[in-house]
Amino acid sequence: MTKYYQNDCGRNSKIPLAHQMPSVPFQKPPGRRATFHFIAGGTAGFLELVAFHPLNVIKNRMQLQGDKPFHGEITYHGSLDAIAKMYRYEGLSAFFKGIVPPICVETPKRGFKFLAYEAITPHLKFGSPTPTPLTYAMTGALVGGLESILTNPFEVVKIMQQAHREKHLDSMTVVKYTIRKQGFGFKGLYRGFNALVARNAIFNFGYFGIYNSATHSGTIPEDPIEKFLFKCFLGMFASGVGSFLSLPLDLAKSRIQGPQPVKGEIKYRTTVQTLRTTIREEGVRALFKGLAPSLARAVPGGALLIVAYEYIYDILIESFAE
Repeated sequence: MTKYYQNDCGRNSKIPLAHQMPSVPFQKPPGRRATFHFIAGGTAGFLELVAFHPLNVIKNRMQLQGDKPFHGEITYHGSLDAIAKMYRYEGLSAFFKGIVPPICVETPKRGFKFLAYEAITPHLKFGSPTPTPLTYAMTGALVGGLESILTNPFEVVKIMQQAHREKHLDSMTVVKYTIRKQGFGFKGLYRGFNALVARNAIFNFGYFGIYNSATHSGTIPEDPIEKFLFKCFLGMFASGVGSFLSLPLDLAKSRIQGPQPVKGEIKYRTTVQTLRTTIREEGVRALFKGLAPSLARAVPGGALLIVAYEYIYDILIESFAE
C-alpha cells in the first residue's frame, strides 16, 4: 500500500511518500501547492459570495438605518420586514445590489487569504515546536487585517450601491463620483479602513482559531461522511462566533462607508466615534443591528467556505501534484 504523510495543513496528502521530501510540519507552501491554495481559496470564496450575497444586502440595510428615518428612508422592523419591503418597493434585483465589486475582488482576496495563512502559520508558533491554538487565531487575525488593504475600496462601492434604494448605481459611476468628490484616501475609497481592519481581524481570529484548533487536535472522525459533517458543523460554529464578535465593528464600517444621514455633513467619521454615537443615540443593542441576516449568512457561509476550500485543495493535490 502506498504510504502518505500529513501535509502542511494537517490534512492527509495524496502525494506518494516516495515522491515527497521528508515531512516538516507547517512549511511555507512551495511552488505548485501555493497555486493550489490560491485556486482553492478563490473558488470557495466565489461560491460563498454568490450563494449568500442577498443576506449581506439585508444586513447592511439594517445597519445603515439610524434611530430616525431620513431622506424618505423606509424603516425596517426586523429581517423579514426588510425582505418584504425591499421586494415590494425595489423588486428581486434589490437583493443583488452591489454584487459586482465583491465578485471582482472575491477570488483573488480569498485566494490570497488562504495562501497567506498557510505561509505565515509556521512563523507564529510563539516558541512551541508545533502550532498552537493561539498560532491559528493570531495568523487568522493577521491575514484578515492584510486583506483589508485590497478590499476596502470595493467595500465602499458595494455599500454605496446597496444603500441606494431608488435605482441601481453602476459600479464605475460610484467609483468616479467617490474619487472626484472625496479622493482615494481615508475620506474617499479608503474611508472606514480602520473599522474594516478591526472587523476582519476579530472575525478571522475566532474563525480560524476555533476551526483549525479543532481540526488539528486529532479528534476528527475517520469515516468520510462523519468527517464531512463534523467539518461543516465546526465551520458553522466558528464562523458564527467570529461574526457575532465582529458585528459592532461591521456596523461602524458600514456607517462610515455608507451615505451619511444628513447630506453635506459627516456624522460618522472614525470607528470609536461611530460606536459612541450609535450607543448614545440608539443604545447598546443597536451595535448588533443586522445580527439575524449576518448569522444566517455567516453560519452556513463559513462552513461552505472552509470545507469547499479544503476539499478543492485536496482534489487539486490528488489530480495535479507531481
